[in-house]
Amino acid sequence: MAEPAAQTAVHQTENGAVVCVDSAYDADERNTGTDVVISGSYSGVLPARFVATHRPRAAIGLDCAVGPGGAGIAGLWFYEALGIPAAAADVMTVLLGNGVDVWESGVISYVNELAGQAGVEAGMLVAEAAELLLAHRPEEKAPDEVTNRTVRHSTADGDVVCTDSIAFGLPEDRDRNVLCTAGHTGRSAVPYLRRVRPRAFICSDGGGGRDESGIAGLVIVEADGLAGATVDARTAAMGNGLSTYDDGVISAANTNARAVGVQVGMPAAEAAELLLQAPPVGGREPGEPGEPESNIDEEE
Repeated sequence: MAEPAAQTAVHQTENGAVVCVDSAYDADERNTGTDVVISGSYSGVLPARFVATHRPRAAIGLDCAVGPGGAGIAGLWFYEALGIPAAAADVMTVLLGNGVDVWESGVISYVNELAGQAGVEAGMLVAEAAELLLAHRPEEKAPDEVTNRTVRHSTADGDVVCTDSIAFGLPEDRDRNVLCTAGHTGRSAVPYLRRVRPRAFICSDGGGGRDESGIAGLVIVEADGLAGATVDARTAAMGNGLSTYDDGVISAANTNARAVGVQVGMPAAEAAELLLQAPPVGGREPGEPGEPESNIDEEE
């Protein structure tokens, strides 16, 4: 029988342990459901597959300079899809292949959404991050139930609400809330916008697309009375509504949005607060009085 892989428990609580391994391959069934696994491996998909097989409470690896296509940290989102909080440490702060040193010396450089919800952020010591992750128990949800709905700004008349897709809009958003979401604003977004009918919205331009297809929905729903804008996909992470609000820069806006002061080049957070001044859509029927010619103000 093979000897168990080498593991060093560096912190223990009633929730489980922070366990250091030199390689992601050294995680095993002992870590299932309880432990935060810190490894001296990179945080790519391959190491993540081996760690995630054992379903630890959370995982921390290295960024290994990130590399082409983000390969050094791509496992963070593999973990996220499986409901596992994960983070990566700056490779220049640690000894590669030494899990205990990652615990003792590492500094966090990247986090997935679930780790962020536990309070982990870039610049934090790995030891501090691991203790936060050990104390945190994320709510278990099916993948399609994870909407990351967050109210960013509140007034008596409505809220600025961030959520990862316009498909996640709720009945209480109708005519009241400004939704900051993170999918593109092509024609496929239109049925969702018409179903939810928020006071206003900010989505992504999806990088533009051929014939400006990534913002086509802006002008289509303008006829419905909806005020809308997009952020440049180069400035905000697609699929992350909080990034739309926190990081996004407006790349296009329809006439209804421009009427309340939204301009290309404006931070999305500023635009969202202006859009709270937009009049409620009210009873206007979708598609009336007809789809206008393009009235989109967009980036040169």
